[in-house]
Amino acid sequence: MHVHVLVLDGVFDAGLALVLDTLDTANALAAAPEQRVRVAVLGVRRRVRTHLGFAVPIVARPRARPDVVIVPALGAKTPDTLERALARRDVVEAAAQLQAAAAAGAQVTAACTATFVLGDAGLLAGRRATTTWWLAPLFRARFPAVALDDAQMVVESDNIVTAGSALAHLDLALWLVRRRSPALARTVANHLLYDARPSQAPYVMPDHLAHADPLVARFEDWARRHLDGFTIGAAARALGATERTLERRVQAVLGKSPLSFVQDLRVAHAVHRLQTTDASLEAIAAEVGYREATTLRTLLRRRTGRGVRELRRA
Repeated sequence: MHVHVLVLDGVFDAGLALVLDTLDTANALAAAPEQRVRVAVLGVRRRVRTHLGFAVPIVARPRARPDVVIVPALGAKTPDTLERALARRDVVEAAAQLQAAAAAGAQVTAACTATFVLGDAGLLAGRRATTTWWLAPLFRARFPAVALDDAQMVVESDNIVTAGSALAHLDLALWLVRRRSPALARTVANHLLYDARPSQAPYVMPDHLAHADPLVARFEDWARRHLDGFTIGAAARALGATERTLERRVQAVLGKSPLSFVQDLRVAHAVHRLQTTDASLEAIAAEVGYREATTLRTLLRRRTGRGVRELRRA
């Protein structure tokens, strides 16, 4: 299998290193030649530097067509810096190269902020995808034709694969190794002390996402103070908006209903209380508006993938 890692100027250092180190470890531990992959690090330009200023050893483009193209993230830490990076000529040219690679049959993949490059290339329209959770509002606004599932760490949709935030580069690389050999992927994960993280949900900060829109930010602030006894009608009246307007704005920014967002806030509050106090689950459930602890227990398991005891230990 031929893998091309397309590196853009200002690449996220850790993302590039995670991809290359994971694939190199897999090649070193492979039990059979057919499990190994041939990795070529390419650039749109001859000279590429990482976000922290290190030179990337770019090679000449191989004759063999790639089976897989991986695009590590750009080292942008804010929506504004990301949008400026996406407007650069080399990034626009990279999008065209990715279009050509996909048309030729390659599987095109990207993680974190690089998912926006795939979006600009038109490769995500009509498909499911994920992205870094803290840029989900910008992603939804920029790519309304994409079915964004930002809770997932890795999403495969036809020949396009996207991965979530920052360290999800490791998840993406292991996904590729797993295609060759599930057993090899488990061995590599053990060598790298990696624990499976199928979801980004436990790491999401709801208040961070809400600040992408003034009304949604006010809603988040009000809802956080009224988790016990929350109703959408009371929230709309307190904010001076209609229920329909509030529901539409929350859905547009966060990709979910107001009630679903309030459940996120309840989960965040409950996890914090479990990890920082000895309060009983029954008491915490009452704090966030649930009469039965079983309801909260089920919600925590569904949203975080962890049980109450595991959350307390964390």
